[in-house]
Amino acid sequence: MFVGRADELDTLNDALARARAGEPQALLLGGEAGVGKTRLVEEFAAAAGRHAVVAVGGCVEIGADGLPFAPFSAALRALRDALPEQFAAAACGQEEELARLLPDLGEAGAGRHDEQGMARLFELTARLLERVAADRPVVFVLEDLHWADASTRHLLAYLLRTLRAGRLLVLASYRSDDIHRRHPLRPLLAELDRLRTVRRVELARFTREEVGRQIAGIIAAEPDPDQVDDIFERSDGNAFFVEELAVAAWEGCCTGLTDSLRDLLLVRVEALPERAQRVARIVAEGGSTVEYRLIAAVAGLTEDDLIEALRAAVGINILTVTAAGDGYRFRHSLVREAVADDLLPGERSRLNRRYAEAVEADPTLVPADARVMRLASYWYHAHDAAKALPAVLAASVVARRRHAYTEQLGLLERAMELWDSAPEDVRRVLRPIDCAEVYPPCGCDPATTPLRYLDLLAEAAVAGRFGGERERALKITKRALRLLDEEPDPLRAAWFWIQRSRLVQSLARGDGWPELATAQDLVRGLPPSEVHAEVLALAANWSMLHRPGAEAFAAAERAVEYARMVGARDTELHARLTLAGLQVDAGDFETGLAQMRQVLADTVAEGVDQVAGRAYVNLPSELQSVGRDRESAELLREGLAYARAHGLLDSEPWMWCNLSESLYALGQWPQAAEAAAHAARGGHGAQPRGSGALRLAYIALARGDLAEAGRHLAAARAHYGTHDPMPQHSLPLARVTLGLAAAQGRVADARTELLRALDAGFPPGTQRYGWPLLLAAATAEADTRTVPAAGPGREETLDRLRETVRGLTTGAPLWQAYEQWTRAELLRAQSTDSADTWSPVVTAFESLDRPYDLARVRHRLAGALLAEAGAGDDERDRAVELLRLSGAVADHLGARPLADAVARLAQRARLTLTRAARQALAPADPAAALGLTMRERDVLRLVSAGRTNRQIAEELFISPKTASVHVSNILSKLGVSGRGEAAALAHRLELFPAETAPAPSAG
Repeated sequence: MFVGRADELDTLNDALARARAGEPQALLLGGEAGVGKTRLVEEFAAAAGRHAVVAVGGCVEIGADGLPFAPFSAALRALRDALPEQFAAAACGQEEELARLLPDLGEAGAGRHDEQGMARLFELTARLLERVAADRPVVFVLEDLHWADASTRHLLAYLLRTLRAGRLLVLASYRSDDIHRRHPLRPLLAELDRLRTVRRVELARFTREEVGRQIAGIIAAEPDPDQVDDIFERSDGNAFFVEELAVAAWEGCCTGLTDSLRDLLLVRVEALPERAQRVARIVAEGGSTVEYRLIAAVAGLTEDDLIEALRAAVGINILTVTAAGDGYRFRHSLVREAVADDLLPGERSRLNRRYAEAVEADPTLVPADARVMRLASYWYHAHDAAKALPAVLAASVVARRRHAYTEQLGLLERAMELWDSAPEDVRRVLRPIDCAEVYPPCGCDPATTPLRYLDLLAEAAVAGRFGGERERALKITKRALRLLDEEPDPLRAAWFWIQRSRLVQSLARGDGWPELATAQDLVRGLPPSEVHAEVLALAANWSMLHRPGAEAFAAAERAVEYARMVGARDTELHARLTLAGLQVDAGDFETGLAQMRQVLADTVAEGVDQVAGRAYVNLPSELQSVGRDRESAELLREGLAYARAHGLLDSEPWMWCNLSESLYALGQWPQAAEAAAHAARGGHGAQPRGSGALRLAYIALARGDLAEAGRHLAAARAHYGTHDPMPQHSLPLARVTLGLAAAQGRVADARTELLRALDAGFPPGTQRYGWPLLLAAATAEADTRTVPAAGPGREETLDRLRETVRGLTTGAPLWQAYEQWTRAELLRAQSTDSADTWSPVVTAFESLDRPYDLARVRHRLAGALLAEAGAGDDERDRAVELLRLSGAVADHLGARPLADAVARLAQRARLTLTRAARQALAPADPAAALGLTMRERDVLRLVSAGRTNRQIAEELFISPKTASVHVSNILSKLGVSGRGEAAALAHRLELFPAETAPAPSAG
């Protein structure tokens, strides 16, 4: 009898209905052991099978070792069996890669092993499920996540984060009482809780009424109320305990039963005949499920005796037959755990040895895809180092080929643990190729060179980095470098310092340069090698990001040369990409861009996905830097498709960042915000999330949403941190910080930010970030030119700006246009600009594909035309047209500061515009929008003129105390901290245009 769970079933059925309608669903089902999770899933799956394909996979426990991707492998196999044609079509062309999860598809390809390897597999799996579920609903069930290996957890997190299409319901269950504070599933659950697409269902214990109904179903009779009370009290509503207690009471073996959990779980096992108890102990140590032939080989019983023992255990529901009908498992894992825990230490190691010997004698006893992993586990728990070390190394290779890098790391750590215990003659025959396929180059033949302990450390460090276990990897490199201090090997030491550099940067412990510099010192003077080429390539790339210039250029050239000499193709392509980017930044645009295009073509053709992903990021970025945003956007969309197809998880968020920047420049702000949100979402690295947040801050600032801009700016700063400063981050941060301070009337803060950036300087190649910053600073100074409180430090700031403008590169048409604009703003800051100043700026931007920038300079030109003495009809007509165009762009983009400035200028100049233009440009009353009363406007006007409270009181015939109260209220309503900021804000909003200079305010 299925008892209760009506609300939970409703939730599951609702999720299935949504999935059937084409809205992918994800549910996490939690509950303590024995509370009824499996029964609920079975009940739901039986009903769901009428409308959908149900594919179930469970996490496997063998001793303490989970098999990599076990639940996904089992569920995918079930899905393929149910929909063979649809599955084959969805997997077409990707069978070699998907075979890492489902070996039935064929031999897994050699593939590439890098940080992107696991990501590629994850992306292909997610898209496979989407395609299979495109036409028919699929319920994809993963049970017992508390046993899940790290790779399974990572894949599940990726799948739930990226579910976009398909009639798919993912249902995963786990034991909530097993998830202690340090359990590895705990952070995953916290991460998934933040996803709006994932729902949690917690299974509560039964009520007394439900316990009574359960007991009635078990004994097929109405139970005695006192017995129900007793069992409910002792079981506390746990469904499994209710069943055990009810059966014990029914069978009359309740007398003497203790309240100990283990005793409760073992009481029925101990009631079995001795032979059946022995078989139960064998099955308990064999794993979650054990094949019948393997049980027979380990038990050593006659077939009749074995079947009789198994029948006894099955008969009282201790064991049950597996779905495939070829083996046995405990009906409930709690009983298996209790039986396994009851084994004596010597008994446990003996059973594991017998399991290992049986599998070695007849490998067909277990499935081929699980054989190596199970042998490694059996021999390890048999405490036989001579047998365990080779088995564990073989298992580490299998884990690596499946991209299960965290499991590979765990196995390699076991190998390190076994190393000293294994006999010398066993270690002597091991080779590096027994450990991994990719190895730190040392100039020796891995097929003939004996494996060393240092080699295990090298492979473990890489596995840790690829699998995200960077803290463990960092400790491993430290141990390796201590060994290399005792036995110097410069090439290997340099290789480990490279790994440390990468790990330090990814862990936010520093910028990685001291480690790279140490590696450079170690290889200096050595013959060319792959390590040498990689050190040079990484140093060149680091310098391009942190200290671009001649030194970075020279390092990139040497890296290309060395990589070609030693045939390190990947390193060569990386170095060529760096060199080409430096060429663009140095002003040799066409040569550099052509080289980058060639690298992109080469990497795509040769299948060097990681470098191709970087090329799809860097080439569009360089196109943006010279103003070719439309071309950049087209290439980025192509790159995003490539990244999704090849699982380039690290490259994709950077592509979204760059796409947001291009779309912003092209005037497609809603799409730009969407792209930035993609980059800023959780799951990506800190730096692309910071860049995504910064792009959102840019958009919010241009739209006049200062509070939103401030929030995104703070998020960007938090993501970037202070451990790895780069001009490509610090200069855009300074630009938004300065712009926000100026918009809020904080003139002094804006100047402080500018001077900080000017003191740091603009390294070669950073003009793309430098020009917008200088322009924002010059605009802020021009906007506050008539504010008395803005005077201190003004001339010094303008002098520094003029000096910097003279020295910044202007090679590209975009940079030349920015230079003209910045110089024009500096003239406006001195009230010496004119129409002749702004006409060339408008002309420069008319040839660029940047509508917002063009609208801003058109507004400036209109203001200059109207400000000139004796402006005639022709000038006024031209100003009308310029304002009409600027206003239309501002309205389309939602750029309220520019729209309001255009409207105020048109209104102040009493221009005759069309009715539509008047409606589009009609300004809101900024003072009313700020909540200022008429008296507060009068006070603010005098504050803006530099009056003291006593002078305000005298002019308005109020007391100084009343004037002080008005000033305090004004500061609060404006959200500023002082009188100077209030005056600057009033000037920027043109609250009192008749009393200020006639030149227009900034857009």
